[in-house]
Amino acid sequence: MTALLSVSNLEAAYGDSQVLFGLDLDIAEGEVVTLLGRNGMGKTTTVKTVIGMMRPKAGAIHFAGRNVSGLPSYRIAQAGIGLVPEGRQVFPNLSVVENLVATAANRHGDGRRWTLDRIFGLFPRLAERRSHLGSQLSGGEQQMLAIGRALMTNPRLLILDEATEGLAPLVREEIWSCLHGLKSAALSILVIDKNIDALLRLADRHLIIEKGRIVWSGTSADLAAESELRDRYLSV
Repeated sequence: MTALLSVSNLEAAYGDSQVLFGLDLDIAEGEVVTLLGRNGMGKTTTVKTVIGMMRPKAGAIHFAGRNVSGLPSYRIAQAGIGLVPEGRQVFPNLSVVENLVATAANRHGDGRRWTLDRIFGLFPRLAERRSHLGSQLSGGEQQMLAIGRALMTNPRLLILDEATEGLAPLVREEIWSCLHGLKSAALSILVIDKNIDALLRLADRHLIIEKGRIVWSGTSADLAAESELRDRYLSV
């Protein structure tokens, strides 16, 4: 199966402090993959390097057959990677509609493109608050807005970094339902999250990162059967 995203031998560092050590990662078209691990193991650094917020120290990042290693983040976004960042980072002084259209694009000519109507159909609560400022939304509503904003770029790959962290249970369920719907639509997704049970139901494949290296990969059935592995690498 041809990879949409292919990361090989990736190294990254903050100054003299190296975080990623020869990391390999692949995501195929329509595949949902998780990146799991305890805090501080390199998950967010991997995302930042893939999307161009950090320059790789070594290695290669290919997306849709193109080498995007070291490109600025706006160029990588234009190539078709959408990010739902940790902490949401919606524009506080823009309305819901303004947040959604600020970075909207359909560069790849997708006939089933994401529009305001589709986003409001996915998250009716945003339609009710369409004129509210980002700062006036609840945490859950801000997370919905962050997902909607990323989808409005019509990405080929959606990356979600801790998309359900700190949310109320009902809102979390709404986010997971949304992700299942996106999977059914064959969108490629990379998810970082701590809710293992929900990830087992959603993802095709799981990767575990430990001290900047991928130490295990397998299917949901594999991970569900590996209680000792989960205790070793994922338990707090």
